[in-house]
This record gives sequence, structure tokens and C-alpha cells, in this order.
Amino acid sequence: MQMQNGKNTGDFLSRKRKEAGLTQKQLAQRLNVSFQAVSKWEKGTAMPGADLLLKLAQELNVSTDDILNGEESAHVSYSKAGVDISYTDAIKSEMEKYVSVGNERVLNRMGAFASLYDFHFPEIKHPVLVLKAEEPGSKQKLAIEYGYTESICHDMINHLVNDILVMNARPLAVLDTIVCGKAEKDTIKSLVKGVSDACRENECVLIGGETSIQPQVLDKGVYVLTSNVAGVADREEIIDGSRMEEGDVILAVASNGLHTNGYSLIRMLMDRNGDLLHTRVGEETFLDVIMRPHTAYYPVLKEVLDARTVTGMAHITGGGIKGNFKRIIPDKLYAQIDLSKLQIPEIFHLIKKEGKIPDEEMLSTFNCGAGLLMAVRKDSAARICRRISERIPCYEIGTIKAGEEKEKVQFIHHLQW
Repeated sequence: MQMQNGKNTGDFLSRKRKEAGLTQKQLAQRLNVSFQAVSKWEKGTAMPGADLLLKLAQELNVSTDDILNGEESAHVSYSKAGVDISYTDAIKSEMEKYVSVGNERVLNRMGAFASLYDFHFPEIKHPVLVLKAEEPGSKQKLAIEYGYTESICHDMINHLVNDILVMNARPLAVLDTIVCGKAEKDTIKSLVKGVSDACRENECVLIGGETSIQPQVLDKGVYVLTSNVAGVADREEIIDGSRMEEGDVILAVASNGLHTNGYSLIRMLMDRNGDLLHTRVGEETFLDVIMRPHTAYYPVLKEVLDARTVTGMAHITGGGIKGNFKRIIPDKLYAQIDLSKLQIPEIFHLIKKEGKIPDEEMLSTFNCGAGLLMAVRKDSAARICRRISERIPCYEIGTIKAGEEKEKVQFIHHLQW
């Protein structure tokens, strides 16, 4: 990269470095270069490459154009307000390698005003578009604080896909949104990579999205993530609870922990007990266990889903078993759940003990070990349970019964701690 006036640029860099209270060595350490490189820049005999130029501008709180011109522009600019277009363009070029890679249904590339996806499914008699939006809740605050950048993306996408899976939809394409206070290329690249990898694991594709830099809205280092998925289902094969009958068996498909719910309560416990993060839960720390990514059920369940044998499914998120399963039960039926059969992971034992939390509160806040419930025909229950258990623990936990009950989900017996 050639500069227009080496001496002017060198003098400008020297002045801005001193105004920032940095020595050449300190600036070099922040940029991960030798202090001799900084010295050459300030003498006007060399110039940083494109990536370093962007980082240098951020460290000195100027724009890349200011550095190249050797003077700070007096007029108000977007970069002075906190958004450097040159830097964001560099970030976008990094993103492109993770977006819509190798999917023939995606008809255009990054940079278009909208994404084009070929919605032609000759194998589906009556295709229905299934749409859902999701964000990973307050768990993303912990992810930012403790360095689980890519992991939180798997939480978001797995949760998102699970929500359309329970209607027997196949995930197709995801659009994500990243809102940040300041564009940090490495972090944004990790986020986009995390979303793309999670999409691939769920057999769908990240086709685009939005990265919005909002320095007046969010602080530096703060990111807010959301995403949207489009899936497809055959209208005749949609699973929504409407085919449920008396005698259907309810199966619990295990969670791997908290998934993405209950983290406001978890943060309160952490604030009360600073040692909780490092408490051992089996072979892992408390932090490791609560930051496990949300279980992805689509790769496991897709082979057993048949609307003739699976009559209803519920993703157990905020509101717990009762709050979610009641959403799919038709009139004149109710579910009876045997709490003594629930297989409760060790992390929930620790949370209950640490917070002295009543069972009712545990059940309404957390999944308590059941990440997804399925209502299935009685004569198919053993086969379906066996197939799922090859990859994720699955077991019978209740029955669909007839009756005009006020409580659509009724618990019998007690949790076994």
C-alpha cells in the first residue's frame, strides 16, 4: 500500500500515538508487531498492510483515510461516529467464505440486497414454508464474558432448528443478525463461522444476514445475536398435536443440561457465590457445563419422524415441561407426566441445592433433563425409543389421556433428587 506523503503520515502517526499515551513499544504490542515496524511507519519509510492499517486506526481512534492523508479531517464523518466503512468492508470479505458455501439452491452471493433461494421440491406434494426467529437470551452475555464465542452460535442455531423440527419441518436456510458496539473482525469472524458450522451440522445453510455497528447503542465488546430460519414441511406430514389420541405414549428425549433457558437465575447464583464457576460437576467445572451448546435434535430425530406414528412434539424451553407441552394438546385430551421417571442431570441437582429452589420453580424454569417431548402411538413407542436411544437417551415418561381437564399437563409422583 502506497501513502501519498510519507513524512506527513509518519508525523501524524507519531502525534496520535503520543496523544493516546502510548510508546512505540506499547503500540507495537497491541498490534502484535515489532516496535521497529512502528518506528518505520513514523519515519515515513514504510506503511502497514490493509489489516494492520485498520487495527492501527482503531488504536489511535482515527480513520484509515486520516492515516493515509497524514491529517485528521475536520469534517464530521461516519468513522468519527464509530463506524469505519473500510474496516467493515474488510470484515464482510472475511464473512463471505462462511456464507452459502456449496449449496446449489442459493442463487446469489453475499453483497446482494437480499438472498435468493430456490424453493422447488418435486418430492414434496404440498410444500409449506415454516419460519422461526430466535436469539440465545442472556446466555450470550456469559458467552461474551467468558469466551464462548462460537459455542453460543451453536446454541442459537440448534434452538432455532429444534423449534421447527417439532413440526416435522426440514431446515433449509438461515439469516443471522449481529449487532455490536464496535466492529472487531476476529470476533465477528468467529460468530459467523460458528453460525455457519452450526447450520452445516443441522443440514441447512447460512445464506446471509446483517452486521449492524451501533456505537451509540451498545458498548465496545458487546454483541447481540439473532437469527431466522426457513424450513419446509409437507402439509400432510406436519406434526402439530392435532392427531393425538388417548393412549399415546409420551417419550422424553434427554437434554445435555440447561440448553438456553434459566440463565438470569444462573447469573444471580453466580453473583451470590463467586466460587460457583469453578465448582466441579463430574469431570467438568460448573461454567463448562452451563455453557454446553444446546442439543441439536434434528440430525437424530429426522429418521424417525412419521406423522402416522409421531402425533406431537414439544421443544422444552422457557416454561419447562408443563409450559411447552400444553401448547400442542388438543381439546378433550390431557397429558399425565410421571416426574419420578425424569432423568435429572447432575447440574440441576447443584443448581437446586445452591439456590434452595423448590421443585415447582425448577420445573417452570429449566428443562430438568428433558429437552424434547414426543407423543407417539403406543404400538410404535418401543421402536422409536430404541432408535433415538442409539444416539441420545430416550425413555417413556407419560401418557395422553381423555378428559376435559383444566390442567392440560398433570404431574404425578415427585422428582427424584
